Amino acid sequence: MQNHLGQPVGDSLDWHPATPPPRAVLKGQYCTVTPLLPAHAPDLFAAIQLDPEGRNWTYLFEDPITDPEDFGAWAEKASASNDPLYHAVISAESGKAVGYATFMRIKPEFGLIEIGNIHLSPALQGTRAATEMQYLMMKQAFALGYRRYEWKCDSLNAPSRRAAKRLGFSFDGIFRQALVYKGRNRDTAWYSVIDSEWPALKTRFERWLAAENFDASGQQLSKL
Repeated sequence: MQNHLGQPVGDSLDWHPATPPPRAVLKGQYCTVTPLLPAHAPDLFAAIQLDPEGRNWTYLFEDPITDPEDFGAWAEKASASNDPLYHAVISAESGKAVGYATFMRIKPEFGLIEIGNIHLSPALQGTRAATEMQYLMMKQAFALGYRRYEWKCDSLNAPSRRAAKRLGFSFDGIFRQALVYKGRNRDTAWYSVIDSEWPALKTRFERWLAAENFDASGQQLSKL
């Protein structure tokens, strides 16, 4: 399109700002994603201790929290935050919190929201619940009217980059020297899903999560 001065401009939109994410419970077959509460701290801390080397902390902004009281204090502070908005992931199998993730960089006026601070304990990694958690949060974001759903990670974080690709995010590029954390440089890899892509992606998620996609031993029959 061109404006009245003959300059190229973006297409006009019949669009209204998105809704800020409420502190809502998102219930699935294999997990429940719920706003983080201090009461989740003991179960979360126990699950995180299943990673004794602290590998899951390497690309997070926090250093490993190895003391339960310190972790409780962290959970108290995190649960009060609105952006990032922390969510605990509750396993349907155990009924316990086994990971957390956030909605962050929440910009309803631009239709932009990001999923970040993802910390999945070994009890959650590689499970159906881990994929369903991603589905539930993405579904919530687009239901609230967001146009762009982002995923960012350290460009050296190969597992995170593989996960973004598997979950249907498109690679947008590398922001060089994007920030400094833990005393080191971070080049940031950016990924996104936009609203026009969500209907087809939603179908893929639901097909993969269906019980009939898994054999008697729990192995997937079709990949996501």
